[in-house]
Amino acid sequence: MDLENKDELNVETTAEAAETVQNEEVVAEVKAEELPVEEERPSKRRSRGSKKQKIETTEEKPQSEWVERVVQINRVTKVVKGGKKLSFRAIVIVGNKKGQVGVGCAKAAEVIIAIQKAIADGRKNLITVPIFKTTIPHPITGRSGAGAVMLKPASQGTGIIAGGAVRLVLELVGIENILSKSLGSKSPLNAANATLDALQKLTPFSEVASKRGLTMAELLN
Repeated sequence: MDLENKDELNVETTAEAAETVQNEEVVAEVKAEELPVEEERPSKRRSRGSKKQKIETTEEKPQSEWVERVVQINRVTKVVKGGKKLSFRAIVIVGNKKGQVGVGCAKAAEVIIAIQKAIADGRKNLITVPIFKTTIPHPITGRSGAGAVMLKPASQGTGIIAGGAVRLVLELVGIENILSKSLGSKSPLNAANATLDALQKLTPFSEVASKRGLTMAELLN
């Protein structure tokens, strides 16, 4: 009798345990249905290959109308107390090919710095040249030190008949047809300064016509 009672008790306990487990599962399902479902948010992590590529836009800088030409670079030594001081002298011509030109000369311990200083000096000493069509209004002679340069107007198609520093000055000022002759010193600095002196002395036709009391057509005819 004792064994049968024990078996009956074991069966009853197992049946009760199964019922409790089923009840717990039903309650859990009901609670899960009642709770709001959370939406899955995309993870903020990115893969290594999905990095944003920055598109670099290169803006073209507007080109300056001024043109610089180096005429000469000389090595200069200066005797000072304790030895010699080495420096470089640069001669640069600056122009816009529209009637303005200047000559700059500067010294520095390095070539690049000397050229930059010469360009700044040339822009400070700009002159305006009266150009008639593609040449100069009348013949003129300029002087600087021991050098002299003679300039004469030329017809269309002649070109620039000049050489050295004189040619560079005439090209950068915007003259296309002219005759020239360098007299005296052959120094590039003297030749460039003499050319500037000659161009600065030019008188435009409008000024001559106003002085004579004539119109431009009467003066040219």
